Amino acid sequence: MSVLVVGLSHRSAPLAVLERAAVTGDDLVKLLHEVHESANVAEAMIVSSCNRVEVYAEVDKFHGGVSAVSELLARCSGVPLDDLSRHLYVHYEDRAVQHMFSVACGLESMVIGEGQILGQIRQAFRLAQTEDTVGRGLHEVVQHALRVGKRAHAQTGIDKAGASLVSVGLDDAAEHLGPLAGKRALVVGAGSMSALAVATLGRAGVGEIVVANRTPKRAARLAGAAEVPARPIGLDDLAGALADAELIVSCTGATGLVITADLLRGRPAADRRFFLDLALPHDVDPGVRELPGVALAGLDELRRSSEARGAIGPEAIEAVRRIVADEVAAFLGAARAAAVAPTVVALRSKAAQVVEAEMARLIGRLPELDDKVHGEIAQTVRRVVDKLLHAPTVRVKEFAASAGGDAYATALRELFDLDPKAPEAVTRPDLETADLTASDLPATGLTAPADRSELSKP
Repeated sequence: MSVLVVGLSHRSAPLAVLERAAVTGDDLVKLLHEVHESANVAEAMIVSSCNRVEVYAEVDKFHGGVSAVSELLARCSGVPLDDLSRHLYVHYEDRAVQHMFSVACGLESMVIGEGQILGQIRQAFRLAQTEDTVGRGLHEVVQHALRVGKRAHAQTGIDKAGASLVSVGLDDAAEHLGPLAGKRALVVGAGSMSALAVATLGRAGVGEIVVANRTPKRAARLAGAAEVPARPIGLDDLAGALADAELIVSCTGATGLVITADLLRGRPAADRRFFLDLALPHDVDPGVRELPGVALAGLDELRRSSEARGAIGPEAIEAVRRIVADEVAAFLGAARAAAVAPTVVALRSKAAQVVEAEMARLIGRLPELDDKVHGEIAQTVRRVVDKLLHAPTVRVKEFAASAGGDAYATALRELFDLDPKAPEAVTRPDLETADLTASDLPATGLTAPADRSELSKP
């Protein structure tokens, strides 16, 4: 089995396409199961956020996996496959591992270095665990990726600025409203991004926070965790809260608009209001920009603001890239060594069977041998076999840590005529990777690369 990533992000697709591809709630669970139940897919996990929609899968065939995932993403988003494929990127095997590690470190985020992605990966993995769509393969990659992300944040300056979409958005809000201290804030939604907004607003010293959510209990829990006075309301009371608020942060999982221009028109309101829309698809009607004193920042505006600020220096980014490269090499080396272990076990098992068979034959021909002599002969034969096998087994483990190391295990199986099913008794089979040809990808709209490294390009 090999790891495959098929997805699109703010780097490969315009916001309009990302909005259509975004998947949450029951639709996310449905897509997760559809991917998992596809031919050639053994495990599946989906990371869906305001930055990206990515399917991670363990597959036994590259082309079959890409075709199945691409078609399901197109069907779920309603974007024709030919149009969607222009925005999809594909990572496979080593490059898929490298991509996941880079994502976990925040290198692929809209705000470089933001730490929210670690929580989003954990959430995606927990959902896949709950829905029973992940196993040993993705578990190992995800857990290692989370450790790499923590290491990058602990050992480099990639998050010194504490940047996140929320903090970038609040900087924009301060430019429109002036200092945020004492301002009245409204947070719509009660998910992880809303929780970050409440915490960040508290540190900014806003005077009051109102938390609006479809589920009042979740709104109350989030309001209770605020560092400043806060109160929960249901969405039925949203119109009144909008009239009182100066700063509105919205991030729900709704599929349609939550805050419309009509909801605001004709109501008394603060002279200046700032809307921060962190949702995908967006929560706030773009038409609110036409209202007097109103400013709106969505994901496109936040991306431009983040790029303009350039909060993360190139030294920190390069340090994280070195960490990712080192961790990828270590992970793949360990995985390759583990893959060859069943062949070594099968070889030693066959040698032991040969020794036992020959000792039984010797006893049959020389029944007068006493137990002491029999034991000495058996021990000598085993020592000879162990010494003969020592060098090839040590070397094959060393070679396995390098690219193409599985070829040495294959040679070992051929040279010693091992039963092909023997390694399977120890662990999963090491499946061969098919060559990539353009004719194998007619249904996806993707073209096969001349070099496998091209698979990493969006």
